[in-house]
Amino acid sequence: MPDTNLAPTTALDDAALDRLFRKARTANAWQDRPVTDETLRQLYELTILGPTSANQLPGRFVFVRTPEAKEKLLTTVSSGNQEKTRTAPVTAIIAFDPQFYEHLPRLFPHADAKSWFTGNAAFAERSAFLNSTLQAGYLILAARSLGLDAGPMGGFDSKKTDELFLAETGWKSTMLINLGYGDHSKTFGRLPRLGFDEAALLA
Repeated sequence: MPDTNLAPTTALDDAALDRLFRKARTANAWQDRPVTDETLRQLYELTILGPTSANQLPGRFVFVRTPEAKEKLLTTVSSGNQEKTRTAPVTAIIAFDPQFYEHLPRLFPHADAKSWFTGNAAFAERSAFLNSTLQAGYLILAARSLGLDAGPMGGFDSKKTDELFLAETGWKSTMLINLGYGDHSKTFGRLPRLGFDEAALLA
C-alpha cells in the first residue's frame, strides 16, 4: 500500500535553501543561549527520518550538555577545538552501534536483513560507520532547520571518548558536532568550493 502521507515534490523556497545551505556556516563561537531538551528531541526525530541502507539506523547520539559531562569530554578534545567545545551549549558525540543489525527484524521487517550482517563483523562495522556518518549529515541539516548552528569536528580522541561515555553501550564514536546558536560576528566567510567541472561528471 503506498504511503499517502508523502510530502509534495516541490522545491524549497530561497529562504529555506539559504538556511540549510547557501548562508549556513560552520559555527566556531557561540551565544550564551541554551538549547532545550525538547529541541534536542526534535533534532533527533528529524535526523532519523533520513534514509539509511535497509533502514539500518546505526547512528547513536550522546548530547553532552551538563558542566560535568562537558569537562569530561574536554579531556578528549584536541587543543584547537577546546574553546569552541567548552562554550558550545551542546556537543553531540556521533557514534554507531556495531550490532545495529539486532534491530533489523523490527526496522526492516520485509526481508531477513539481519542475516546479511551476522557472522561478518567487518562488513557490519563498515556499513554501520558509513550509514552513521550519513546520519551525522542529516543531523547538521536538521539542526539548521530548527534554527540551530552546527560545528562538526574530527579532532578528538575517539578511543578515550568511547571509554568515558560509551563503555557500557558498545557504541563507537566517529565525530563530534557542537550545537547551539552561533555568534555570527566570529564566523568565517564562505571558503572556496570546487566547481562542478572539477568534482563532478555527467555519465
